[in-house]
Amino acid sequence: MIVNLGMLRGAAVALTLAVAALQPAAPSFAETSVAEEARARLIQYEPGSTDLEAIAAQEEKTVVFFFASWCPNCILTLSELSEKWSQIEPDITLVIADYDTETGLKAKYGVTYQDTFVLLDSQANGVKLWNAGGVAGLNENTR
Repeated sequence: MIVNLGMLRGAAVALTLAVAALQPAAPSFAETSVAEEARARLIQYEPGSTDLEAIAAQEEKTVVFFFASWCPNCILTLSELSEKWSQIEPDITLVIADYDTETGLKAKYGVTYQDTFVLLDSQANGVKLWNAGGVAGLNENTR
């Protein structure tokens, strides 16, 4: 199977749309007394416009996931994240980065393998790396 950058963007967009569909609708004034369920946040990394330093400073837990469109494990991970998004700890912000094109980001965090997650501190320094693990691994490695 030949996979190109368009397919990667399509997979990331599909995950974004699936997660957005899980987000609760804005409450009407009659519903404001009902607490909304908190959910994890998803961001697609865009070079030049995604400010990891600002995101890490703002968010409680920021994790970068390095995805490759040709990687079967990455595809399975995205599928699981999409299906089980509500099970991800709500204080996590997941940033999806393209493993093949984000060479500077990979070098900064010491990433040498696709399907890698990197937990950032509040200054956007990588403090923990792990491969695979899906939702359970994401939750466990950010505690």
